[in-house]
Amino acid sequence: MAKIKENEEVVKPQTPESIENEANVLEDADLLQDKLAQTEDFAKNNGKLLLGAAAVLVLIVGGFVFFQWNKQKDNEKAQVELFPTQFYIEKDSLVNKALQGDNNNSTIGMLAIADKYSGTKAADLSNLYIGVAKLKEGKYDEAISALENFKADDYLLQARAFSLIGDAYSEKKEYSTAAKHYEKAANFYPNEQFTPIYLLKLGQVQEANNNPAEAIKAYDQIIEKFELAAEKPLAEKLKVKAMTAMETKK
Repeated sequence: MAKIKENEEVVKPQTPESIENEANVLEDADLLQDKLAQTEDFAKNNGKLLLGAAAVLVLIVGGFVFFQWNKQKDNEKAQVELFPTQFYIEKDSLVNKALQGDNNNSTIGMLAIADKYSGTKAADLSNLYIGVAKLKEGKYDEAISALENFKADDYLLQARAFSLIGDAYSEKKEYSTAAKHYEKAANFYPNEQFTPIYLLKLGQVQEANNNPAEAIKAYDQIIEKFELAAEKPLAEKLKVKAMTAMETKK
């Protein structure tokens, strides 16, 4: 998460320039490798289904196993293509290479990976990266479309995708919709590391939407439930600000 200075009175919702720091957990090489390494092994897990089955059933299951095997092979190829893009996406000047590929033939780019290897985990992760890249480019509708196509078994990545969708709507000044996605991220398997970040964003966007009462509720969750969170001091400060705004509205 981008650092916020103590003397800042107003903290704006996330901007494209802060996306890189905010999404650093997604761009870690070791984490990427770990996520992509989790491929399915249908034949091993469902071996009993192949024993004693009728000939027709064997053909059906055998065909499905072959499909899964091919999908796994495609996933391995997609992993090789996807890996270089994470280094391109770290720099704003190289985002286009991450999306479109490079001239060194090391990757075809995330857009092509998502299309060519559709149905693989690597292609799914490409949608998450495409969303990050489009946010950096300020193409918020395209970012939302890509992120909505991302579906993950990993609850940390899925929650981050919800938050990034919130970022896009926030940049579009559609604060009510942004708030729904930040709330969705905060409620998706709450945890000490990231939930306070999403709640802080929720509070900030509620303030931007001239809804200080809801902002206070978000800040209170950080203060009461995440006492050791780095975001707690800022939440306390912003709560006071929101309370003043609420009194002014009366």
